[in-house]
Amino acid sequence: MGAIVGYARTSTTEQVAGFAAQQRMLEAAGVTKLFSERVSSVAARPELDRAMEYLREGDQFVVTKLDRLARSVADLVRITELLATKGVVLKILDMNLDTSTPTGKLMLNLIGSIAQFERELMLERQREGIAKAKVEGKYRGRAPTARAKADEVRKLTDDGIGPMEIARRLDIGRSSVYRILGT
Repeated sequence: MGAIVGYARTSTTEQVAGFAAQQRMLEAAGVTKLFSERVSSVAARPELDRAMEYLREGDQFVVTKLDRLARSVADLVRITELLATKGVVLKILDMNLDTSTPTGKLMLNLIGSIAQFERELMLERQREGIAKAKVEGKYRGRAPTARAKADEVRKLTDDGIGPMEIARRLDIGRSSVYRILGT
């Protein structure tokens, strides 16, 4: 049997108690190597990447909750596929889920499918709400901030300032600068 590797994550440094609780649960589950970080799920997660590189065939990868590991169904699929190709078992403690069993694999796939379905329903409701608000004249969309700064972008370009610096100075996206410049 391989190593029992754990991963703990909280979104902010203020979540100290939750972070400590994750670490205790992982240690109680027999984790001998722990990767942990305090970053938002939408940010880069270098410790998760390091854990994925560290894992070897026969290892167990343990997390306390599914949302500590994956940010979306696509992310979950990517992670579980990588673990499967490495021959690593995934265990999610709060769900008592273990992908070394057929039931565990089935449950993970069902959970992923349900989460995807929920996301699609939410997006559909959002689109319907926007359409209704447009009909009622209550929705105008997001103000196009970058286009309003097109003249400033061109002036800074003429002054020899690069696109990244223009984006930083005007607080707009670099891709918006390129779009305005037509490149």
